[in-house]
Formats: sequence, structure tokens, C-alpha cells
Amino acid sequence: MPEGVKAENLLNSLVETVADSVQKHKSVSFFEEEKNESVTSQFKRLFGRQKPVHNVLGGGKSADVLLWRNKKISASVLAGATAIWVLFEWLNYHFLTFSCIAVILGMLVQFLWSNASNVWNRAQSNVPRLIIPDELFVNIGISVGTEVNRALGFLQDVACRGTSKQFLMVVLSLWAAAVIGSWCNFMTVLYVGFVAAHTMPVLYERYEDQIDGFVYNALDQLQRHYGKFDAGVLSKIPKGRFKGKKHQ
Repeated sequence: MPEGVKAENLLNSLVETVADSVQKHKSVSFFEEEKNESVTSQFKRLFGRQKPVHNVLGGGKSADVLLWRNKKISASVLAGATAIWVLFEWLNYHFLTFSCIAVILGMLVQFLWSNASNVWNRAQSNVPRLIIPDELFVNIGISVGTEVNRALGFLQDVACRGTSKQFLMVVLSLWAAAVIGSWCNFMTVLYVGFVAAHTMPVLYERYEDQIDGFVYNALDQLQRHYGKFDAGVLSKIPKGRFKGKKHQ
């Protein structure tokens, strides 16, 4: 084989080797950039969330309802809550009146059902009865008591062992809740919270990147303002310890 052909083959193999190494380096760097971007986006999730929204909400049927996995069921639940709010707020129904009318309608249905066999000369059919299990009330009481005790424990921990920042945030949140409560009654507050629980999770799941960016920008602004307030006011408050006298 001539020397010119050997040199040409050697040059071609050298160029192919360099091209392959460059291509591998580019692919590796691309995957590393993609990994770094995914890690960065993971750390920028709201409240440090690493799981999907469905798993954060429990991952069961309640999460399916809140995230509108079945639109008919979610719309029915929201429509029922809206109907109850309209009855009590707009039509000025009272709970006792509503309960008595519901019981009257239920008894009327059972009365017609039980006497229909005598009218049409048919065998008497079994009337369905509504029975609420006792465990339901026990579970509701335990759940409510647990959540109330947890909230009380959190408030007392913030008051006794919390930082000034935590104490200030809790006080401002309670003050905002008190102001909102002065604008409307408890039923309206419950309805607004129910509607928010049925709309905000699905909106956050759909636009979570935009919402996370907006929330983190707002938190940065609040952190700056709090830093100025801490440097100007909170840092000047004396934090000496009380020393009692020793009695012999």
C-alpha cells in the first residue's frame, strides 16, 4: 500500500476519533445540564415540595375530587356546597328550619312508599331506612380534636419558644383572619374556603411553574422588607434574661 494512502487513512481515523469524542462530550454535557436544571427546578418548588400535587393531597378519592379527575363528581360537590350557601345566606334559611323540612320530606317519601302497596294491591315492600354508623361520629370527633390540639400546640410553641419572625407572622395571620371575619359571617368564610380548596389545587397543578416563580419573588420581597424592619426595630429591642435573687 502506498504511503499516501496510509497517511490518508490514518488522518481519516484520527478525525473520526476526535469527532466521536466531541459528540460524546456534548451529549454528556447536555444530560448534565438537563439534570442540573431538573434539580434546580425541584429545589424551587413551593414549600420544598418534591412529590406531585396528587400525592401531597393524600392520593385518594379526596385528592381526585380536589384535582377534578372526575369532573362530574367534583362539579356535583361544588354545586351542592353552593346550593347550601345560597339557602342559608341568600334565602335566609336557618339550620333548624332546613333540618325540619328535610326530615318532613324524608318521612313523606317513606310514608308514600310504605302505603303504595295498599293502593295498588301489591305485596308490601321493605322501606329503605337511613342509619348512620356510630363509628362515623367517633372518627369525626377524634379527627377534629386532633387538629384542634395540634393547632393549639403550634400556637403555644410559637408564643413560648418561637422566634420573633414566627411570632410576628402568626399574629399578622390571626389579625387578617379577624378582619376577614368582620366582613362576613362564619358560613361565608367556610364557603369561600371550600371553593378555594376546590379551585386552587387544580389551578396550581396546571400552572405550578408560573405560580412557584411568582410566590418566590413575593417571598424575596417580603424577606427584604422584614430584614429592614428587623434591622430598624426588632434588633433594638433588649433581650436580656431575668435573673432572680438567690434566697439563702
